[in-house]
Amino acid sequence: MYAGLWRLLPGPWWVRLLIVLIVVSAVLYALFYYVFPWVSPIISPGEIDLE
Repeated sequence: MYAGLWRLLPGPWWVRLLIVLIVVSAVLYALFYYVFPWVSPIISPGEIDLE
C-alpha cells in the first residue's frame, strides 16, 4: 500500500519525501490542536480502570 502511494507522488525521491513530511506534520498539527483537545473532556484519564 505504501509503495503504491509512494509511486503516485510526483517528482524525484527528495520531493516525495518533502511532501510526505509536510503531510505528516499537518496531520500531527491537526491532531494536537483540534482532535485531542476535543476528545479530552470526553475521555478523562481518571476514568480508566486497568483491572
